[in-house]
Parts: sequence; structure tokens; C-alpha cells
Amino acid sequence: MPTLRRLPERLVNRIAAGEVVERPAAAVKELVENALDAGASRIEVVLRDGGKALIGVADDGCGMAPEELELAVERHATSKLPDDDLTHIRTLGFRGEALPSIGAVSRLSITSRPRGADSAHAILVEGGAKGPVMPAAGGIGTRIEVRDLFYATPARLKFLKGNRTESEHARDAVERLAMAHPHVTFLLTDEGRTPLRLPAATGDLMEARLVRLGAVLGREFQENALPVDAARGPVRLVGHIGLPTLNRPTAAGQYLFVNGRPVKDRLLVGAVRGAYADFLARDRHPMLALFLELPPEEVDVNVHPAKTEVRFRDQALVRGLIVGALKHALAQAGHRASTGVAAAALASFAPHDAPLPPPVQSALPWQRPAGGFAPAAVPRGLAEMAMAFNAPLPGSPVPASAPPDGLHPAAPVEATTGTEPARAFPLGAARAQLHTTYIVAQTEDGIVIVDQHAAHERLVYERMKHDLLAGGVKRQGLLIPEVVELDPADAERLGERAAELAELGLVLEPFGTGCVVVREVPALLGARADVRGLVRDLADELAELGDALALKERLEAVCSRMACHGSVRAGRPMNADEMNALLRQMEATPHSGQCNHGRPTYVELKLADIERLFGRR
Repeated sequence: MPTLRRLPERLVNRIAAGEVVERPAAAVKELVENALDAGASRIEVVLRDGGKALIGVADDGCGMAPEELELAVERHATSKLPDDDLTHIRTLGFRGEALPSIGAVSRLSITSRPRGADSAHAILVEGGAKGPVMPAAGGIGTRIEVRDLFYATPARLKFLKGNRTESEHARDAVERLAMAHPHVTFLLTDEGRTPLRLPAATGDLMEARLVRLGAVLGREFQENALPVDAARGPVRLVGHIGLPTLNRPTAAGQYLFVNGRPVKDRLLVGAVRGAYADFLARDRHPMLALFLELPPEEVDVNVHPAKTEVRFRDQALVRGLIVGALKHALAQAGHRASTGVAAAALASFAPHDAPLPPPVQSALPWQRPAGGFAPAAVPRGLAEMAMAFNAPLPGSPVPASAPPDGLHPAAPVEATTGTEPARAFPLGAARAQLHTTYIVAQTEDGIVIVDQHAAHERLVYERMKHDLLAGGVKRQGLLIPEVVELDPADAERLGERAAELAELGLVLEPFGTGCVVVREVPALLGARADVRGLVRDLADELAELGDALALKERLEAVCSRMACHGSVRAGRPMNADEMNALLRQMEATPHSGQCNHGRPTYVELKLADIERLFGRR
């Protein structure tokens, strides 16, 4: 039998380092958090070889005295628990494991000078072996250098990715902390380049965070972000969320914080998914940054050494706050859609060839010089004058002409002669219907193109949800009940949910083996509803949802499917009054900027952007 023995201190530190320092990004995160806890207003991070060869973090915080330097590299030595109370943690770090864990697997040097001191001091730790504290040159604050990470544990190096990948992980760690602390300047230098430069934002915390989020997530997010500020009891939720039409194929654009700490929590992610369930398809994810603030005793951050997992005392309160706050913010957006939709539409008009310098690129004949020299600038208005001069006289017949070679005549356009004033409404007045699918409306300063099916689908869905909350959806009986043949399992599943479907206005009952008979349908669907297709899709929807969702969420998912079948179909002609009525309902209905699957219901093009396409600006 092997005998029990105590492991050497160095081996213990290396084992602990495996949990705290998983990769260079983890070391960067721990060191930047220490700088923030020290009250730094400027933090500089330097990387080489993705952090494997060098990680440098310098700050202008409070610094450490010589006796504190010697204690800082000891395990479980910290200044962040003055009363030894783990239920009142108000700092990012508190375990006292980061520095000794990093020092156990690298060559670690710390140089620090506290405010008011005449000189700085330094200490060196190599593979867990601590050196003496020595005088050194340095300014106020702390400078930490981590060289040859994992040289003491070579096996760990085999599991690291390439330099580029490790650098991206380190940058992500810095960006997350920078979002929560917008009044701090962050600088990241990698192999002589500066991929991240975030100056300190000014103004109140909400405004500063939006500026910082725009610098990290892009201007598109900043322009399409909705503010969130809600509270329930001692818990408060603030931040910014993107419009549903600003979505991504993964959840990488979601940033969640608890008391300023970046976390990855299933409860929070699930609450976000529930809030956006009505607006996005299951394979799309919104962009957002949410900051949850609550008393320290209401959350446990001492779950894992990495401190990215948390546990809430009242999970239902937190989830309810997030879902309610996000849905309220989305409702306040009304029919608004993200500006990226219009940008993508304008980009589709751009030529796919490499752009040529003007005026050679111009399509106007008199702006294309034969010898390649640029002509004098054409005065504004000259093109309009030339077109007016060459236009046929009023009343003169217009000769028919064949289209140029390679082009086909345009599809017929069902134009309307609506006289509704465009400037009186945000979505303008309907002017035409293209391909019996898209409504073209004129606004005060541009045009709006509406997908009639997607827009009406959202309107029907919101109406059904409203009727459901009011006591049930109005129904209308079928003159001849519809018998629908299904798989026996699907028929049995629908029969079990018959009472729930009746609340939505769909009355059906089993009819033999593998069949159901539909006797009533929601009045909103109208007489043209495809009852067979609706029932088959509902059977598939219920098979996929199962019992994983609550009753309310399950009913809303079914509502979405029924709204899709009951909306105005693409290809249906509409007159001017119908089109204008649809536009007015969109303006009065929340969330009408996107359909139930997260696709935009309309595209707005400003007149200035259209003029740029034609070289008028």
C-alpha cells in the first residue's frame, strides 16, 4: 500500500495554477482585474507570441509597499477581504491565488511603487521559487511581467492554440473588463501593433458605457442600441440591447456582467433568449451588454477559481427582471428597425467591380474623357437642365423602343395613385406595389419598402397575443369541418393540447386513428387560411417544443406559427387603401420592425443616400 504524504508546495501551486491560469488570456484577466481593484485610471497590456513569451500589465493604481510585495506572491494572501466575510465581496479579486499561480508556471516579476513613496521595489518568482525584494526604478503604480508562461509545465503548452488565437482570447478578456469600466483607459499592444486603444469615456455612467460599447462592438451597435434601466427590489439591471434585426448566428455578441464582473451564466443567457423569443429565429442571437447590480450577499461569486460562474439567491427574481426589462425596452422601440438593414440594401446597389476613381466611373457620357484626363467639374443642376431640354413636349407621343440587348422588359408594376401626404406619417404613404409582394411608400425624406407578408405576420401575432391575454382569441366556425390526416403520434399530441389550442381559437378533436377534425379557427386568420398546413405545422412545432417550455411560452410559439399562416401572403394584390392601412397599423404596433423570425419587415432609404447612388451628392 502506498503511504500518504503531503505534496510539495511547488507542486500544489502548479496544480492550483491549472484551474486559475488555463491559458494566457486567463492570466491577462487576473492581472487586469488586480489593476482595476487598485483604482487604476490607465491600464496598458503588452503581449508577445500570443502571451506565451510575454504578458505585461502596467497600471497607475495605488501600488504596493515592499513588505506587501513579498506577501503578494504567497498563496491566499489578499487585501480584499478585510473582515474575512465571503458574503460581502465588492472587488473583482478576493481569493489571493492569481499571482502565486502565475508565478508557479512562469517567470514572474512585479515592480510597484505606492503613492507617496520615493522609490519602487521589485520581486522575481521563477517556477514558484521566490526571490528577495529589491529596489528598482518605476513610477507610481504596478508593472507586472509574465515571461515564458507554462515553461515549468511543458505539457500545458501542447494544449494552447496558435499565437493569433491566444491573442484574440486575451483581447476579448480585456474588452469585457473595459466595457464594465468605461472611465478607465485601456491599451493593448501585440507584437508592436496596437489592436485595442480605448480612451476613457466622459459623462455619466450610462452615456460612457454606450460610447465604450460602440468602440468595442462597433458603430452599428451604438446606433441601434436600446437603453435598459429597470429595478426590482434591491436588484437593478442597466445596459444596452440591440434591435432584433441586429442579430448574429452565435451568442458571441452577448456580454453579461454581475456587479462589474464578466460572467457566463446559464440563467442569464436563458433569460435573454426568453425575452427575444418572439423576435428571433432559434438559430439567431441578439447583441447586447447587460450589467446586473445587486447586494453582494444576494449572489455567490465563489463558485470556481476563474470567477466566471455565479449563483443567485433568488433566481426567479433575476430572470423575471431581465425578461421584463428587455421586453419593455423592445416595446418602446415601436416599429424601429436597425440601420444596418438600409446599409445592406444600399450596398447591394454598389457595383461588384473594383471602384474606379471619379469621374471615369461616372455613367454620364460627358464626364468620360477620351484621353483619360479628368474634365472640369460639372456644375450642380446641369444634368437636370439637360434632361429637361431633351424631354418631349407636353402632349407629344412617346415612341416605343425595344430594350437594349441583353436586358428584358421590366416586370409590370401595380402603381397606385394615392394622395395621402407622405410627411404626416413615419412610414410615409403608399405609392406602389411591386411584384404583388412589396409596398413602396414615400416618406418626407426618403422611401420605405415593406414586405407585406412579414409585416402583416407581426401584426397578426401581436393581435393574437393581446386577445390571448384578454381572455381568449375570437373564433369562427367552419361551415364544413376540416379533417386532417397526420402521423398517429402527432394526432395524439394535438389531442392532448386541444384545451391550450382552444384558447388560441383553434378548436379540434381526435377523429379516428391518425386524424383530427378542425371545427373552429381564429377569426383573425380569415376564410382563406390553410387549415391543413396550419395543423401539420403545429404538430411539428409541438413535437419540437415538447415539455421544455412553460405553458405561456409554448402558446406564444404556437401563436407565431398561426400568425404566419394567417397573414397576407406574398403575391396578393393590394389597393392603396389596404397598403396605407397596413402602414398605419405598423406604426401603432410595437415590434413591427421585424417579423416573428427576426427578419426586417421594411427597409428605409434616405433621399440623401439615394442621391449618392446617382452621383447627386
